Amino acid sequence: MCGITGFVDFTPASEEREVLIDTMTATMHRRGPDDQRTWLDRHVALGVRRLSVVDLAGGVQPMVAQKPGEPPVTLAYTGEVFNCDELRAELRSHGHTFKTSSDTEVVLASYLQWGAACAERLLGMFAFAVWDGRTDEVHLIRDRFGIYPMYYTEVPGGFVFGSALMALLKHPAVEPVVDTEGLRAIVDFVKAPENGIFAGVKEVRGGTIVRFGRNGLSVSTYWAPPARPHEDDLDTTVGTVRELLEDAVRRQLHSDVPLGVFLSGGLDSSALLALAARHNGGETLRTYSIDFAGHDKVFTPDEVRSTPDYPFVERMVRHLGTDHTRVVVSPEELMDPEVRREVLLARDIPTSLGDLDTSYLLLARRFRQDCTVALGGEGADELFGGYHWFLEDRFVDAQALPWLEFGRQMAGKNGLRNTGLINPELVESLGSDEAERDLYASEVAKIEKLPGESDVDRKIRIVTYLNLTGYLRIILDRKDRIGMAVSLEGRVPFLDHRLVEYVYNVPWAMKSFDGREKSLLRAAVRDLLPPSVLYRKKAGYPPIDDPAYDRSLRAMVTDLLADGSAPIQPFLDLSTAKSYLSDPTSDAVKGKVNRFSLEMVLYLNEWLDTYNARLAI
Repeated sequence: MCGITGFVDFTPASEEREVLIDTMTATMHRRGPDDQRTWLDRHVALGVRRLSVVDLAGGVQPMVAQKPGEPPVTLAYTGEVFNCDELRAELRSHGHTFKTSSDTEVVLASYLQWGAACAERLLGMFAFAVWDGRTDEVHLIRDRFGIYPMYYTEVPGGFVFGSALMALLKHPAVEPVVDTEGLRAIVDFVKAPENGIFAGVKEVRGGTIVRFGRNGLSVSTYWAPPARPHEDDLDTTVGTVRELLEDAVRRQLHSDVPLGVFLSGGLDSSALLALAARHNGGETLRTYSIDFAGHDKVFTPDEVRSTPDYPFVERMVRHLGTDHTRVVVSPEELMDPEVRREVLLARDIPTSLGDLDTSYLLLARRFRQDCTVALGGEGADELFGGYHWFLEDRFVDAQALPWLEFGRQMAGKNGLRNTGLINPELVESLGSDEAERDLYASEVAKIEKLPGESDVDRKIRIVTYLNLTGYLRIILDRKDRIGMAVSLEGRVPFLDHRLVEYVYNVPWAMKSFDGREKSLLRAAVRDLLPPSVLYRKKAGYPPIDDPAYDRSLRAMVTDLLADGSAPIQPFLDLSTAKSYLSDPTSDAVKGKVNRFSLEMVLYLNEWLDTYNARLAI
């Protein structure tokens, strides 16, 4: 894991280029605490902050390859490629030689051999920039699911890019301006995968290549979930899923620094842990879980959590004999202003997730005391159909982004939205409903059709695709940004693209053959888990249920309303805010104001102040 940044400038070179690239690179010190290096040539500057995970002494970046008499080809890379041994052997057969055991050198040699099409051969998670001095072009290449971030924008005479928005904002030509599209993405989660938050700033969409040179900008796709006929019977399908999972976990255990596993006691993380234990060479694995002080006394079941995590965590720890750390946090720790600020700086944008982010930060911080690499179960629900919106026709048939439709139907139209305390006229001007319909139609049009596919399987393919390209972005952004706040590399074996391609095409009747969520995954690991864990109902990442947390939130919003100089003041619905603070249970605010909307205005206010961001709406 590293942080990379850079810029291309075809105007006359400035003497400040070296200072500028140093400044941009330094913003990502937590993404790469072990080293900072930069590289400059006639029209380009590259910077890398390195977190050393494999080949600690080698793999120094930016890495340059140059043949006599030719301009250099230079790589700034972040990620892990898990088929390095096979690629290295193939590249040697083509005449390449290697000085290190790092995957960075393999990626650079792969580009020299196959050009930007090398992305199709990489098995792993990555985001990298290659400056090709032979053509005066930069290529930005992101892994298939966007596990690692990459932003970019065109500027007069050039191009700016980086792993973090803050790195781009240090460039004088990039301003922190948020337009309607950006604010809609922040407060309503309606965002196309290739759109950024700041005006003019884009993301490299997962599975795509962005190329910039003298002839301008171009974007091409090298991977999308492929539609293929599935001809295996159920037993063969279960066995194939197991084989693919085994191989993904085995590969992702490779690390030259300590590695551990996030454990929630659910099917996904428990399956991952059990598979890791089979391939860890007999060494005891470290595991980590989150819990809240007094949680057993205040836990309240809801639509997405019917049971608390820790009893199931304990069963897995006993079952496999892991070296476990239970991180128990209090409302006071979650409301610590420094912890909340650390979350904001890690994310670069406001968040409404509040305690879900701060608790994850505290968990990751404790994890990082022992380990540099963490395996997690992200991606399994999106792939195997673990969410409610896979299981009920009212969500599947809604022709809307399924996770947003779920929120609307479960808790009223505004139940899980973040806009309850924002001026209604401003909310209306965002046009989120229409934008969501347009985004849905645009994304569905990209989905490859399979001849003869049943209506049910077509609908589930649509939901799965939308989750892999949309909802998964929310999950992975949180994992990456919060983990990187403490320099913790997160790995996600369920997003091995070979596994995704296979399961994506399995008919829904097989994915749900026992009438429950994630039937196929459960069958594939049935021999590895205790029955109580194997058959535990899906439970989401836990929020804190302690009423003291909500009281603290209300107190913070009360202070915000009293601060006439607060940047958020002009954008608030003051009447609703005052009604809520007077009586949180009143009919005037019921179904409109909730924890998410409180968190949103608090973080949005701090963000406007910290980033000097301007809303151009």
